Order: sequence, then structure tokens, then C-alpha cells
Amino acid sequence: QVDRFLHQLRLSDDVLQDVTARFQAEMLKGLARDTNPTAAVKMLPSFMRSLPDGSEKGQFLAVDLGGSQLRAHQVKVFDDGKQSSQLESKLYPTPKEVTQGNGAELFDYIADCLSDFMETRNLKQKKLPLGFTFSFPCKQTKLDEGVLLEWTKHFRVRGVQGTDVVSSLHRALQKHQANLDVLALVNDTVGTMMTCGYDDQRCEVGLIIGTGTNACYMEEMRHISLVEGDEGRMCINTEWGAFGDDGALDDLRTEFDRELDLGSLNPGKQLFEKMISSLYLGELVRLILLKMTKEGLLFNGKVSTALLTKGKIEMKHVSAMEKHKEGLSNTREILRELKLFPSEEDCVAVQHVCTIVSFRSANLCAAALAAILTRLRDNKKLLRMRTTVGIDGGLYKTHPKYAQRLHKVVRRLVPTCDVRFLLSQGGSGRGAALVTAVALRLAAQRRRLDAALAPFLLPPSTLQEVRDSMRAELEYGLKRETQGQATVKMLPTYVCGMPDGTEKGKFLALDLGGTNFRVLLVKIKSGRRRSVQMYNKIFAIPLEIMQGTGEELFDHIVQCIADFLDYMGIKGARLPLGFTFSFPCRQASIDKGTLVGWTKGFKATDCEGEDVVDMLREAIRRRNEFDLDIVAVVNDTVGTMMTCGYEDPNCEIGLIAGTGTNVCYMEDMKNIEIVEGNEGQMCINTEWGAFGDNGCIDHIRTKYDREVDEGSLNPGKQRYEKMTSGMYLGEIVRQILIDLTKQGLLFRGHISESLRKRGIFETKFLSQIESDRLALLQVRRVLQQLGLDSTCEDSIIVKEVCAAVSTRAARLCGAGLAAVVEKKRQNRGVERLQITVGVDGTLYKLHPHFSRLLQETVKELAPQCAVTFMLSEDGSGKGAALITAVAKRLHNVGQK
Repeated sequence: QVDRFLHQLRLSDDVLQDVTARFQAEMLKGLARDTNPTAAVKMLPSFMRSLPDGSEKGQFLAVDLGGSQLRAHQVKVFDDGKQSSQLESKLYPTPKEVTQGNGAELFDYIADCLSDFMETRNLKQKKLPLGFTFSFPCKQTKLDEGVLLEWTKHFRVRGVQGTDVVSSLHRALQKHQANLDVLALVNDTVGTMMTCGYDDQRCEVGLIIGTGTNACYMEEMRHISLVEGDEGRMCINTEWGAFGDDGALDDLRTEFDRELDLGSLNPGKQLFEKMISSLYLGELVRLILLKMTKEGLLFNGKVSTALLTKGKIEMKHVSAMEKHKEGLSNTREILRELKLFPSEEDCVAVQHVCTIVSFRSANLCAAALAAILTRLRDNKKLLRMRTTVGIDGGLYKTHPKYAQRLHKVVRRLVPTCDVRFLLSQGGSGRGAALVTAVALRLAAQRRRLDAALAPFLLPPSTLQEVRDSMRAELEYGLKRETQGQATVKMLPTYVCGMPDGTEKGKFLALDLGGTNFRVLLVKIKSGRRRSVQMYNKIFAIPLEIMQGTGEELFDHIVQCIADFLDYMGIKGARLPLGFTFSFPCRQASIDKGTLVGWTKGFKATDCEGEDVVDMLREAIRRRNEFDLDIVAVVNDTVGTMMTCGYEDPNCEIGLIAGTGTNVCYMEDMKNIEIVEGNEGQMCINTEWGAFGDNGCIDHIRTKYDREVDEGSLNPGKQRYEKMTSGMYLGEIVRQILIDLTKQGLLFRGHISESLRKRGIFETKFLSQIESDRLALLQVRRVLQQLGLDSTCEDSIIVKEVCAAVSTRAARLCGAGLAAVVEKKRQNRGVERLQITVGVDGTLYKLHPHFSRLLQETVKELAPQCAVTFMLSEDGSGKGAALITAVAKRLHNVGQK
């Protein structure tokens, strides 16, 4: 009979899976900015971004409001490697005049209780951080504030809704002269997750099943459109009690649910909670028994006054009646107290009603929890997931069978999740203290991280200083009397013209500038069908040759040329050759270049101070197999400018931002005092990487820059390059990561073997880590390749460090370039300059933000110049051939 009468309360697995799907849809609605306002399930961001990591320590107070009593706690957390904590608590009643009075009285009462608690514990003299557990839906925009959305459970306090409960508590505490700092407002569900997370690092869901019901879990920031930022995770307080308030569960609600709702303090609200939590289950049982009695199915149809009275059957009665052995005798006793006279069958039937009502509660709870677990698993892209659910609440703890039913149904609904259910010890109060401890830890970490990265944030005034210093150094390098001492060498290249489109013929180009060496054959056609065709071959330069003797290096180069000529079948032709040599050279003419000093890891002996063209000719002679006409020795930056100049006649500046960094530009002959003649222009290779070698930018160099410099092959040299170029940025990042790890801010304070290796952190990793499309999971993968086992928080910090280093590099580079374009504008004597910069280099091309930041900086620091940036296609190969072609053309014009 009971089964027939209550068939609607029995839910099959199919129905439960449908409830899971409905709750998943509700979660998505609550997370999205445009649907959140109308969503029933509010999915409130808690601004709790991190679970305990075991390094928390200190003394904290917590106050917990929301259940049947107010609790004050003193929590001591020890950083002893064992993650231990001590909890001392005191309970205070919450009388009806407080829970249904006005706001000022409520917060005064809380402050009173806290003052009393501090007195009994001799804490009046100490300034302690306080965590405030407030178990009602609040809209938070940071951890230490929360605006009450609405009261739930049995609370109805006037004048609090729509106000910030933290500042109300602050005011009340000040009135009582309580020396407390409210650092965190925590929902009891979040507190439960934190408490369990302290004991089990896998815990990422909190669940309350007591007077009320709710759940929270760690969601990926990129899915929370209500909060700025995509990095990391944040705990979301679902406020799932309101699931169904928009009608989503109407088909599952029975006449008894409707009747209970109508008689409640908040009709039409918290409909899911009213089917689940202990505040309502006893009342549901009463309504069912009342109707069955009226229909003559129980107690011979005789209704007592008690059975007609709301609230006469409570959850404790339901639990007692469902007990395994003494359940029947408990049932008889409870019914007699209600002045009912049950037969044996009546007792069995009533017990059965209790079971059906509490079982439905566990089923619904399991269905919604299954939706959260599935979401976590999908977020992590796992087929199977191990996780822990932290759980608290009187119904779960005291009901004889609730826990075991819930576990069983959850495992049936999500077989791909291995779930551990962990009972919260010390409840949400200890949780609030832990949230406060984590907040303190994060705030201290934030301060130390900010302090470490502060020197990388260059304000506009500093960038203006850099621009002006660079401008002064450019001038020193051009003047005869200061050129000798200048750090920015301003080397004349003897390239005096740009391509005009009449260049044609076959040219060879050599490109030496890094760990690879290229030989190219370039065919240039002129006229209407202008084109450049290229054929090339790449050869490696082994380390022992980079750092051997000069003779070995040039013999290796000639060996590579011979291979290429054979490969192309052109060994007999005496072709004009352009030699791209990307190291600082002093030139006396276009085909004479004396090496000033090696950079980029080259160390070959007997080369510095020698003419590299002569060394190449000597090596060709030694081999005695072929002859070449070496027309021009070219810097890769000049090649870059020429390549873009072939496409855009407005291009008069070349920039390299790659492994190294450099700039060249067309300067008026009259300003170049170290070269005879005042007519026309000549390209100047600035060699600006050495900017700052005289100490003029020491004030912006950090301790990390100094460490990188001291560990490099050329300490004290190329200081600007070491702050701006690809070869060094990864190493700066590595030095910062080591420092942060020593401070305990990263990798749990453990410096792995791989992090100790110089050069392990290549600049390409910066580009990968800073890519906007990369989720933190992928950042963790990059770090795993480097042997670094990182948490989500670690990944966020690493990403921030990379951004600080690369942003500074782009801004410094932009400040230098602003000095060059301003100089061009003044040379021309125009109000506004339109000019194109040819750019090459992996950092500029591959890093996700470098080019944008560089361009923005130039715009800010040289506002009267409209600068177009043009990517160079193979400056060092095609550019060298074009320079050779231009030199040939000008030479022929000269001969005529």
C-alpha cells in the first residue's frame, strides 16, 4: 500500500541520470555571464583559488554562522611537515530574536560571542586573523567581502540582504574593541572542502547534507566568465539548494513537496533543498502520514492534534525510526508521543515511509554530485579520475544509512570516478581558519612574488630615459672624438644605396651567425617580371669548431661551400658572393671587415682584429678547387633592411630580435665623421647589443641580469642584448625560478636537478608558456618536459615570470628603436615621419606578445613617427645577394 501511495518518490537510475544531465545544464547556465542572471543555480565564485599545500602556519580565529548554533573556534596550524592542526571551540545558541531580528543586533551578537571567546582563551591582547563562515548565498568580488543574496534555512534577519556582511561584522567588532582582522568570508561548504583538503590533497569537492544542503568544487578559471582572468582554478559555491526554482524539477515534485513549500518561510525557493535537507524531511514524513491517515490507511483513520501540527516530526525522529535493530520500537514510541495508537503494521508502514523519503534525498543528492564529478573529469580530460569529496552535515553524519546509500548511488552513476568520501573533522570552522591561513599564505607569496618581479616593470619615465640614453650613445658612436670610447660602435657598412629594381644575375650568399651555416644560390630577375629565386643548403657548425682555431673554422666553411657548388653543379663559375657575417665588424670598405669581437657563443682563436674576407680568401686558396668574387661582407641586420627595401622603398631601418639583437639604419653621410665624404647616405650597423656596457643602464639591471651576465661567455659585454634577446631570456627566467623556489614560492621549495642546469630553459618555452591558447595543463606539460613537477599555482607563477621577462625585453627593445626613428625624423627635418622597419628574428616572429609590445612602445615613445613593421623574408640570404647586386650595380655605374 505504502509503495503504491508513494511510487512518485521512488526514482529509477534512468531518472537519476536525467537529473544529472539537468544539473549539468544548470551549472553551465550559472557559469556563463549572459545566462547567470536568470540561472536558478547561481554558481557563485568564492575567490578561493588555492587548496592548502601544507606550508600554512599560525594562529587563527573562526566564527561559524548558519546552522542551529553559532560556533567560535581557535585554530593553530603547524608547518611541521605532518600538516597538524589544533582546534578549540565553543558553541553559542542562536535564539529566534537573533535569527529573525534586525541586522545590527545579529552582528552585535556575533561580536559579543567572539569577545567572550577571546576572553576565555586569553586572546584579547593579540591581533589575530579571523575567518567568517557564513552559510548563506553571497555574491563575492573578493575573498574578504560578500553581499548577501538571500536568507535560507530558518534565518530571516531584516536589513542585511544586499549588503556586505564582512563590513557589518567589522563595524560590530570595532564597537566591541575586538582586535580582529576579517580576512576571509567562507561558505560552510567551501570550509568543508578546505578542511578535508588539508588532510587529503586530492579533495576538490565540498558537500553539506544537514539542515541545508549545498556543494562546491574547484572549477577552471577559463570557464568562469563572471571573473576576470583565465589562469588557474577557483572554488565555485554552486548553491544547489535552489536547483529547480525555475521549474526544472516540477515533474519530480510530489503533492507533499508542494504542500511543504507553501507552508515554508520562503515559498517557491530552495526547492531542491526542500527535497533533501534535514530541515524538511521530518515535515515531509508528517505530511505523508497525515494524508495516509485521512485516507484510512493508518491508525484506523484517527488523526491526532500533534499529527496536524507543523514541525512535530523532526529529522532526529526519522533517523531513530530507521535504525536497524531498535527502529521498530523507536517508531512505536515516537508515534505514541504524537498521541497516535499504532498497530504492528502501522509501525512497519511508517518506517517504510521514512526509508522512502530519506532514500529519495540520498538519490537526488547523488545525482547532482555525479554532475559535478563528471564536470571535474571532463575539465581534466581524463578517462578515469581519482578524487575526494569532503563532506559534513548532521543528516549525513547521524542518519544510520544515509552515507552508505549515497556512496553506492554515486558509484553507480559515475563508474569512471574513484571517489573517496572524507568526513570533515572540525567542520567548516576549521575550514574557515584554513581558508584564512591559505589567504595569508597567498598574500605573503603575492607580496614576495611582486617584490621579485617589480624591477622588471619599467614605468614610462624609465623607458624615456632608456630612449634618451640610446640616442646619446648613437651620437657618441658617430663622432670622431668619442667613437673610440663609445659602447654603441655605429659601424659604417659601406652599403650606400637601396635596391632600385634593376638588379639582376646569379649570386652566391654565405650566412654565418649562429649554430648553423647556410650557402645559397640566388637568381635575381629585373624588369616587369621582377623576382628572386633561392636555392640553399644548411650545414651544422660543431661546437669544437665554433671554439677551435680560426683556420679550422674557415676551412670548415670552405668545405661546406665546395659541397654546395658540387650539389648545384656550378663549381666552374666565378660568381659574385655576399658574405653575411653576423658579428661586430669594423669595415674599411664594402669587402673588408675586421672582426671586433665574437658574440653568441663563438670563441674561435686568431680571428679578432683580422679581416674575415681575407681569412675566407686564404681558406679558398688553401683548398685550391674553385674561385669566387667576394664583393661584400654583410651584417644580417643590413640584409634584413635590404630584403624589405626591395619590396618597400620606404624601408630604411633593419631590426633583428632573435637569438641576438641589433639595428641598422640609413644615416646621412654628413653625420658620419669617421668616413670621408658628405654626400648621400650610408647604412650604419649600430651594434646596439653593447648599449649599457659603460654602466649607463645599470640602474635597471636586476640581480638576475647580473647572474646571467656573470655566467655567460662574455661577462660585462652586450648588456642590453642580455636583457632583450632570445639567447638570454630563458636563462633570466631560470634564475628567477631558482630564487622563488629558494623562497618556498614554487615547486614546494624543491630545486630539481634539471632546474640547476644552465641553459635548460630555452626561449622557445617562453613562447609556448605565454601563448594565450595554452591552458595551464599544457604549461604543466612544458614544465614536466623540463623535469619540473608543478601544481596549478606553480604554473600560474611560472607564466607570470615569463611574461615579466619578455615584456621588459620588448619594451626595452622598443625604447631603443624609438631613439633610432626619432633620429631619422630629425635628420629629415620633418614634423611627421613615415618610415618602414624591416624585422627578422625568432623572438619577434614566434613569441605571442613581443611584436605587439615592441610596436606599442615605439608608438608611445616616438609619437611623431608613423612606423610600419615589415617582416623580412630571409634577410641574411636574400639580403646578402641583394647587397652584392646593388654593390655590383653601383660599381659598374662608377666605372662608366
